[in-house]
Amino acid sequence: MTASTTATSIPGYVAGTWNIDPVHSEVGFSVRHMMVSKVRGKFDTFSGQIVTGEDPLSSSVTAEIDLASINTGNEQRDAHIRSTDFFEVEKHTTMTYRSTGVRVEDGGYVVDGELTLKGVTKSVPLTLELNGFGPDPYGGTRAGFSATAEIKRGDFGVNFGLGEAGGAVVSDKVTIQLEIEAVLAS
Repeated sequence: MTASTTATSIPGYVAGTWNIDPVHSEVGFSVRHMMVSKVRGKFDTFSGQIVTGEDPLSSSVTAEIDLASINTGNEQRDAHIRSTDFFEVEKHTTMTYRSTGVRVEDGGYVVDGELTLKGVTKSVPLTLELNGFGPDPYGGTRAGFSATAEIKRGDFGVNFGLGEAGGAVVSDKVTIQLEIEAVLAS
């Protein structure tokens, strides 16, 4: 698929700079607990910018997530995740993502990028779904994106619960789910 056919195959595609609307977006995750169930959570405070290029494959994204804003629906668990056992939020306040490229794979899009957590930066590709582009009732333009990825938290030095008692309390594998709505800024 060439760049020109890529742009024309995205209905309503708009090139420009977009600000992530945190009120209509979610940065979520799930992780296995005791290897029998999944715990889900999200981050309540985050920001970011998406730049859609004239050629969609030249687009980019940057995002910053406030680690203290973790919300799993249980304050005691959230406080533990903020502690030195997991995020060390007093020392590492944010997690960031910076794209390094966009590519077509299996008829869809992948955003390649670097995730930085606890001072460790690793390559994390996001499988992207374009949900649409269109006008909003306030005279602006909005775009929607869904993305998923998997990381190993041990790769980022988040090791608590990984086999201390002969089995993992919390899985090393974390699934990231993003639902992003963005507003055209320019």
